[in-house]
Formats: sequence, structure tokens, C-alpha cells
Amino acid sequence: MQAGEIHLAAFPFGDAPGMKLRPVLLLTPRIASTNEILVAYVSSVIPPATLPTDIVLDPQLAEHRQTGLKVTSVLRLHKLATIHATTVRRRLGRLSTESMDQARAKLRSLLEI
Repeated sequence: MQAGEIHLAAFPFGDAPGMKLRPVLLLTPRIASTNEILVAYVSSVIPPATLPTDIVLDPQLAEHRQTGLKVTSVLRLHKLATIHATTVRRRLGRLSTESMDQARAKLRSLLEI
């Protein structure tokens, strides 16, 4: 598992206990001996107005074909979670270098680093 890959994994609900299996972007590889990974949420529900931290991923575009997503989705970089590697089910694909660079820039802006 490497940063930039998109996997199906259990992602925690933000407003209630529990988790849901969904696509996530790996932002880190496994973190040392903790076996944890920092991930960002991917949703097929496109909001009417995207946020500055969102990236729309359209698998019909050459730039996003390698994501492994079946439908247009939004990468929501303000929705982050640290999950255990055992909750990662399978690899779907990966972001292009250009999209990963864009995600990193948006994260730096969001986190003010």
C-alpha cells in the first residue's frame, strides 16, 4: 500500500458510531509499527457546490482512468481519517501524478503547512 493509491476500506462515519466500506485515497503508506494509514474520503455524491479542498474525479477523462472508480466521484480532502490497515479491503487504482500533486497542494493549503 502506497500513498496515491485508491482502495476500498472501512471509513468512519463523521456524525455517528460505525464505519462504511467506501473508496479512500491513501495519503500515507502504513505508519511504522502502528499499522495505520491516513486516508481521505471519496464519494460518488457530488455536492452542488464543491469546496476548495475537493477534487472531482471523472473516470471518463484520461487523467482519472487509472483511479479504478466506476462513476464520477469527489475526493474530499477535508474528510480525513487514520484507519487500521486491516480495514483496507482491496486496491481499486491510483491517482495520476498530476492529481496527486493537486491533492498535496490542497492539503498544504487546508492544513496551513
